Amino acid sequence: MATFQSTSISLSPKLSHFIPKFQNPISKSLIFPSISNPKPEPSLKFKNKMSIRTQTQAMGTDLDPSLMQQAIQLVQSSPPTWQSAIFSNLVIFLLGSPLLVSGLSLPGIGAAFLLGALTWRAFGPSGFLLVATYFVIGTAATKVKMAQKEAQGVAEKRKGRRGPGSVIGSSAAGCFCAFLSIYGIGGEAFARLWELGFVASFCTKLSDTVSSEIGKAYGKTTYLVTTFKIVPRGTEGAVSVEGTLAGLLASMLLASIGCLMGEINGLEAIICVVASQIANLGESIIGAALQEKEGFQWLNNDVVNIINISMGSILAVLIQQIVLQSWHA
Repeated sequence: MATFQSTSISLSPKLSHFIPKFQNPISKSLIFPSISNPKPEPSLKFKNKMSIRTQTQAMGTDLDPSLMQQAIQLVQSSPPTWQSAIFSNLVIFLLGSPLLVSGLSLPGIGAAFLLGALTWRAFGPSGFLLVATYFVIGTAATKVKMAQKEAQGVAEKRKGRRGPGSVIGSSAAGCFCAFLSIYGIGGEAFARLWELGFVASFCTKLSDTVSSEIGKAYGKTTYLVTTFKIVPRGTEGAVSVEGTLAGLLASMLLASIGCLMGEINGLEAIICVVASQIANLGESIIGAALQEKEGFQWLNNDVVNIINISMGSILAVLIQQIVLQSWHA
């Protein structure tokens, strides 16, 4: 049998010099480095932000449906409550703040909020929408040719931004009708009359505002209503054909909106238009004969506005009663 002897082979120093020396040959990461860089772990700050965002989204998902449902139920309260009126006005005023700031001073916005809450409580969303329409159209008419009006000295103060006195003067009759409706004065038999008076008051005021502002901007010839003497634009008690037609169209538009929303019927819409034009004629006569005259310094624009809209509201109620009595007869 052949035998083999094991022979040890030793590397020469020159050959061992070419073998790389690894500090940790067991580590695969050193022997076989990864081609792509490993994804760094997110920082603790980033983790915290992601955790907070996830928790917030989870809370929003859990709470939003119930909160939205409660809010919708509050807005749709029928009959309206003071809580629903205040909440609805708060939401609408926040959303419409850019428009409100353009047409009202800050105290005027406060007065308008009270008016809006009272209107919503008395007549619901339809009544509020009527007043909002009046405000939008009236503000737009006031802004027409503002630079020209300012140059002529007939523009409203503060670039047409009206204060609380103007808000109260423009809505006093409507607010009175709203209070009568809320407290049920006269019972069911008079409830419709208070709503008619409310709509008629704002038809009257919108017609007055539009006729005055459009007359200042486009009126070619302005006449004093008591003498038909030609006078400068902006004279108290002065009227123009252009302004009168614009005011008539404005009252027709607002009365039609009130009819479409169910505040009044078709006949009552016509009554509102007629009452508004009679009241505006009376307001022009008062302005020409008494305003700015000696002994009547107290008769400023706000007081005249209250008289004007009160006449429109009362006339609408009286005409409606006369028409009904004539039909029943």
